[in-house]
Amino acid sequence: MLEYILGLSPVWLALLATLFTWFVTILGASIVFFFKEVRKGIMDALLGFSAGVMIAASFWSLLSPAIEMAESMHMISWLVVFLGFFGGGLLLFFGDKVYDWYQKRANKADDVRSHKLKRSLMLVFSITLHNIPEGLVIGVAFGSLAYHIEGAGLLAACTLALGIGLQNFPEGSAVSLPLRREGFSRKKAFFFGQLSGAVEPIAAVVGALLVLKIQVLLPFLLAFAAGAMIYVVVEELIPESQTNQKKDLMALFTLIGFSIMMILDVALG
Repeated sequence: MLEYILGLSPVWLALLATLFTWFVTILGASIVFFFKEVRKGIMDALLGFSAGVMIAASFWSLLSPAIEMAESMHMISWLVVFLGFFGGGLLLFFGDKVYDWYQKRANKADDVRSHKLKRSLMLVFSITLHNIPEGLVIGVAFGSLAYHIEGAGLLAACTLALGIGLQNFPEGSAVSLPLRREGFSRKKAFFFGQLSGAVEPIAAVVGALLVLKIQVLLPFLLAFAAGAMIYVVVEELIPESQTNQKKDLMALFTLIGFSIMMILDVALG
């Protein structure tokens, strides 16, 4: 069975990896059936750990291979990587601006029920929006396997998917639990919570196909994925984990996540 999976094309591997991340989102959303609330410390530790994994992966699994491949293709490596990295961050930056615009509109609503509905939809929209580049990240990582680039191995891609999957668990519950508090039924809250992760498999397939069909885009796309990841880490994961009273412990979880990913990439990649 394992040999069969390893023999699949990068596109199928990317799809399987993001089906896993979607499944973790489903697990997170299903919390609504069992608890009214999940201990904040557990969620913050997961977010801190995932942040460390994603920071390490952004360099060793994405930026470093992007630089190496750009140089091998006789590109201006620093320019290609800069444009890709900054472009990935800008995508989520503008996504946040769209979210803020919707939020301002909702705040102007006079009807309380309408306001709650809009706020709930914005919550789903914001999580879904930043899951798209996460899916692209995984797709690009698996698509690059076809070119046998040093540092962009199967283990690195799988570990990257694991890191993104781990932070999808609190995201799923971060959607379903607030929706439940807003008056949604448990089933509806669960449905919208898991739906936020459904875009990742689609985005992953698109990312993998882009890499396979247009090889010259690979350095740019790898850097683009890294920029998107770093933006998510700086804007959401670390700030959220640091709202915990035990900030130093949450920072330690970030170091642990970074160290594990670094070891896997350097020693085994």
